[in-house]
Amino acid sequence: MAIFAEMTCDGIEFFFKQQTLLLLPQKAIYWKDRKTLIIADVHLGKTAHFRKSGIAIPQELARKDLEVLSALIDGHQPETLIFLGDLFHSDKNSDWGHFALWRKKYAKRSMILIKGNHDIIEEEHFTKLDISVQEEMLVGPFRMAHHPLKMEEAEKLEVYSLCGHIHPGVHLRGKGRDAVTLSCFSFGRNQAILPSFGKFTGRIAVQHQETDRVFGILNDKVVAF
Repeated sequence: MAIFAEMTCDGIEFFFKQQTLLLLPQKAIYWKDRKTLIIADVHLGKTAHFRKSGIAIPQELARKDLEVLSALIDGHQPETLIFLGDLFHSDKNSDWGHFALWRKKYAKRSMILIKGNHDIIEEEHFTKLDISVQEEMLVGPFRMAHHPLKMEEAEKLEVYSLCGHIHPGVHLRGKGRDAVTLSCFSFGRNQAILPSFGKFTGRIAVQHQETDRVFGILNDKVVAF
């Protein structure tokens, strides 16, 4: 099976499973063949959740995530958006209203939420915004999910999983004590883990196998390692 990656001005074009995936520096995948934008772990509402607890977090962070989503939709014109879990961080709060207005702006786009552990808002509220909620789903050669599977579980599946949850990063060491952890797309043998989209989410360096294809995000570029 041919696998190759080509740098473009928007990211890296990754030909995988006979599909063309555009890995974007905005921490999203544009699946060209299906005109679908795939995003994991947006965590909208997290800033309002922390502010409610008395922690001073700038409200603009949540709105910036929606602005980036808007730019991706306007730039790539996807017909469908698939959120791989943790779209909204907590119960409905002041950020929900901004999200509802944003959804109306893109009412003609199909939106699907794969339910994550933080998606505790009742499904009917998403349904009112015309957002379908699924536990997982199969689309073409891919299984869309939130939680990664254990290696032995993933090997039993006949389809390749795309998931989130972990907020993966790749740890790089330079000369001396210089080191940095970059958000990354991590394509393993049986599943890929997407970087967390939300600006207020962080990242965790994960252990990669030698056969993994890892793409780090450095400023406005996607870099293959």
